[in-house]
Amino acid sequence: MTDASLGTLPASYSRVELAMVMERTRANLHGNVHGGEIMKLVDSTAGAVAQRHSGGLAVTAAMDEMAFLRPVHVGDILRTYSQVNWAGSSSMEIGVRVEAEPWDAPNASVHVASAYLVFVAVDGNGHARKIPGFRPETEAEVRRQREAEIRRAHRLAAKAEILEARDRS
Repeated sequence: MTDASLGTLPASYSRVELAMVMERTRANLHGNVHGGEIMKLVDSTAGAVAQRHSGGLAVTAAMDEMAFLRPVHVGDILRTYSQVNWAGSSSMEIGVRVEAEPWDAPNASVHVASAYLVFVAVDGNGHARKIPGFRPETEAEVRRQREAEIRRAHRLAAKAEILEARDRS
């Protein structure tokens, strides 16, 4: 899969956590934080993980899944927790968990969203480049890697089926 000289890295090597207070400028028409603002923070957090793991520039290739579980309110502290779930030769899946600490209930975090993003490491010319492999160290990381492989297989199968259908039209 990856160039053996690059070795493998554990999830802990590139894990990132970010936190931000959600301000009024991030609100939607309902007065909650706009989903796009949360997605932007998710992408930024995942990008930092991808850059750390790959040792250089990495770009978002896909947002495989984004599930919003609860609304986030103005004044809440939003935290993102992110790590590599799987790595191939140049691409990697990054998982992001989003929690909110309500402004009126300090130290009471609530799981509000989860996302899976695919990043590709690129060189200065924008071409894919080799990255280190991923080495799971815990049972949870082994589970995440297995689930990432399933999502990848589904993504590739869907792409192939779509291209085949286009060729028939």
